[in-house]
Amino acid sequence: MQLNGEQLIHASRPDVWAAINDPDILTRCIPGCEEVVAVSDTERTARVAIKIGPVRARFSGRLTMSDIDAPASCRMGFEGAGGAAGFAKGESEVTLAEEGGHTRLRYTVSASVGGKLGQIGGRLIDASAKKLADEFFTALDSMLAPEPADAQAQDQDRQPAQAASPGPDRAATAKPAGAPATKAPASGSGTPPLFPAGWPGEFARLLWFCMGVGATCLGAYFLR
Repeated sequence: MQLNGEQLIHASRPDVWAAINDPDILTRCIPGCEEVVAVSDTERTARVAIKIGPVRARFSGRLTMSDIDAPASCRMGFEGAGGAAGFAKGESEVTLAEEGGHTRLRYTVSASVGGKLGQIGGRLIDASAKKLADEFFTALDSMLAPEPADAQAQDQDRQPAQAASPGPDRAATAKPAGAPATKAPASGSGTPPLFPAGWPGEFARLLWFCMGVGATCLGAYFLR
């Protein structure tokens, strides 16, 4: 199997070089990757679950870097096995070139496959491998590309607006402008007071006295 291609990554060459050597970034960008472990500065192990044509399997493999010219180029040797699904081994060359503040990544791959993978047509294997490579570089570019200036401005505008908005408790208890004030209920029972507010205390006591005298006279009349 022979495969080659190139991709423009919207990041500086040192950043791209660091990314393709970072196990965490590789794990997030390689399609179906479950983990990438750095064994040493030049060796990685990986576990990937992929589907090529009708064959779906989990592959465990090892990758070794050589002829390193950081951050410009390197050679990678790889081998992996997926049990009954088969195996793959080969090597690739990767070069990074600066291009207008970005990085042009070019790669070539030469590999051989066996087992069930070896029974699949070469064209199908090539198409599947090219698809996986395109998905990887698209994910890598999305991760490294800087955020657009208009998106940053929108985030900055959104933060003050969120800080100025009233909380749920405040909004629920806020009273609309012009609404009449609510009168507090009188202490005790809900019945209105016998005497209107503002009556002098002496006048109220005099009225109670007259009512008491009248009640006494009535009682004396009926008991006579």
